[in-house]
Amino acid sequence: MSWAVRDSCFDKQLVTTNGNKYMLGNGYMGYRGTLEEFGKTELVAVTLAGLYDKAGDKWREPVNAPNGLWTKIVCNGQPLSVLEQEPSSHVQELNIRSAIHHRSTGYSLSDGGMLTFTADRFVSQDNLHLLVSKYSIHSTQDCQIVIETGIDVDVWDINGPHLYGQKVQSQGEVLVSPSTSGELNIPVVVAERAVFNFGDQQLDEGASVRRISFEARAGETYEWFKYVTVYTGLDVSVPESEAVKSVLAAEALGYDELLKAHRQQWEERWSLSDVIIEGDEDAQFALRYSIYQLLIIAPTVSEKVSIPARGLSGQVYKGAVFWDTEMFMLPFFLHTDPTVARNLMMYRIHTLDGARRKAAEYGFLGAFYAWESQDTGDDACTLFNVNDVFTGRPMRTYFRDKQVHISGDVVHGIWKYVQFTGDESLLTSGGAEVIWECARFFYSYAYYNSVKERFEILDVTGPDEYHERVNNNAFTNALVKETLEIALRTAELLQDKYPEVYNQLSTEFSEGPFLTEFKAMLDSFYVPQPDPASLVIEQFDRYFTLEDVRLPDLKSRVLNKNEYLGGGNGLATTTTILKQADVVLMLNLFKHSFTKEVKQANWEFYEPRTEHGSSLSPCIYALVAADIGSPDWGYPYFMRTATVDLTGESKQYVGDLYIGGTHPAANGGAWMAAVLGFAGLDYDGGTVHIKPSLPKHWQSVELPVTLRGNTFKLRISKDEVTVITAADYSGTLVFSVQGREGKPCGAGESLRLTLVETTV
Repeated sequence: MSWAVRDSCFDKQLVTTNGNKYMLGNGYMGYRGTLEEFGKTELVAVTLAGLYDKAGDKWREPVNAPNGLWTKIVCNGQPLSVLEQEPSSHVQELNIRSAIHHRSTGYSLSDGGMLTFTADRFVSQDNLHLLVSKYSIHSTQDCQIVIETGIDVDVWDINGPHLYGQKVQSQGEVLVSPSTSGELNIPVVVAERAVFNFGDQQLDEGASVRRISFEARAGETYEWFKYVTVYTGLDVSVPESEAVKSVLAAEALGYDELLKAHRQQWEERWSLSDVIIEGDEDAQFALRYSIYQLLIIAPTVSEKVSIPARGLSGQVYKGAVFWDTEMFMLPFFLHTDPTVARNLMMYRIHTLDGARRKAAEYGFLGAFYAWESQDTGDDACTLFNVNDVFTGRPMRTYFRDKQVHISGDVVHGIWKYVQFTGDESLLTSGGAEVIWECARFFYSYAYYNSVKERFEILDVTGPDEYHERVNNNAFTNALVKETLEIALRTAELLQDKYPEVYNQLSTEFSEGPFLTEFKAMLDSFYVPQPDPASLVIEQFDRYFTLEDVRLPDLKSRVLNKNEYLGGGNGLATTTTILKQADVVLMLNLFKHSFTKEVKQANWEFYEPRTEHGSSLSPCIYALVAADIGSPDWGYPYFMRTATVDLTGESKQYVGDLYIGGTHPAANGGAWMAAVLGFAGLDYDGGTVHIKPSLPKHWQSVELPVTLRGNTFKLRISKDEVTVITAADYSGTLVFSVQGREGKPCGAGESLRLTLVETTV
């Protein structure tokens, strides 16, 4: 099975799409899949994780560093660029097994010859600050070549500029571009070293571009290398000297050794995450590509950063961290790399003060987590997120104010991490404090209805953003209930195992509301339930009174393809059409609380009314379809999710706001649909439950799983489940298939469990 994404021609219309599709990254920085001669017009970006800046009165966004890999070829005085000259051949390829980008472009020369320019690059997984590239030129006739290469400091920004004092200077044979981010005065340094064994090298007056001139002989291949390092003041105290030292060390090791170390890291990563599907090559590649996209943005080292909604593909969505991380990406890392999962949750602990400030801003207690979270946890979300496409005026939206479920999402993620790993130190390192502060927030936000004698959650926006400021959104209320339950369970755990920590922390909450109030609220808290006759759960109060229009009919009313369907005047606001999975998402999240009949009734009711206007939506319908034993219903939604960054077929605008980029939540959703849905893997903290529901043309699924510090392999076919443990396996996990009594598996054992054919 191929591990490569490949295009065999150049299309100017796909420059932006391919920038996403051919992404490289290592969690510290992302490098868009652009070509060597491209600049900011083509959206070249070296996006740095965790470094944000605000220019003027515009919104804050991540900083893009100067591009140290910029390279341009001139032949016989003619610039060779796909933007200026139609290539006679062109290949762009991304090897996702080893995260290497390749391009090979052929140009016809004036008197019938051919020149081929190739470039291979990688963003090192072994040294997170390093970019490496190898280039070559081959001509079929003698010609005069000039190679222009250096550091492109003309950086693409959406709301910039962000870097000041930029200059490129030479320190011996190294080019260095020091600059400073404007808002926080943090240094950003790029160092570049180019290694040639041919031609005459000169620097231009500004020292930003090297020019290498030589006579290329017909039939010979000329090869050279570039090493680039990126450091900021967040990494080290003196980034300039560290960048220079690091780039010289990279040159000393050389391209082959650096590539070998990089490949080894990727082999290890795939050994812990690859999912093998037998019987469906299209699904196999799409799923591997989705996993790749998750791996290139995973914070493997830092617990001060998380994964933004568009990964490291640029500055879209302000580079902010949304609920996407906990709901759609965390499950992948919980099963494959718990260290990354812990970093993601520690980010929420480090940004607790920002959540406290937001709660206080709105007059509430506790922690109200940011809808769009950056480095401090303060909310980067603006009150006017979308412009009306007809008037051009900003539209008031309530993402920032009313998406209160974000605090419940954070609590859910923290508890899942503890449940999966058994690592209770997350609770004693700040996790318990986060949980209790979120519960305090919900207690202060809730309304006690004295007539109905129950607590309710009013004036919120659920996952379906087309309906703002609704009452008793089922998903939100379910998360609030879970938060209260987890708050009480956390207290019990700490009292039992860590009494000193509990006593110390509980004094901070002595003035309340605390456990007594949480228990009282939980005892009389309202969560919408299935209608006894239809089994459908009303998404929010009075949802069933809205105009019940068919989605094609609603779309026929659209006057501008980019008009926003939600908000005060949106076409969907007064109808039952929803943006994305909402009730169905709740049914997946709490699937053990609902019967198969309830799940199926809601799937059938809500799916025709779901626009899937978010890339988060289709995977949820795939998951629930698999859960109710109808995987072939879910398969198209899985494929739609898994291919979103391969096809580029996703929303690019909301109103006139560009929202393009990669879709890591969809990538995580594709993995969830395949592993937690079709393969039916479900871990409850003690037993590994497996209830397969494979699409009809899938013969088997095989994958590694890491739980409680142990990695084992699962192979799930049409008629049996096989568990294979390593010789050093020390776990006490119990495996249960299709609800039958579980069996333990010892070290170095192979456990085979027969599947029983079920009637759907």
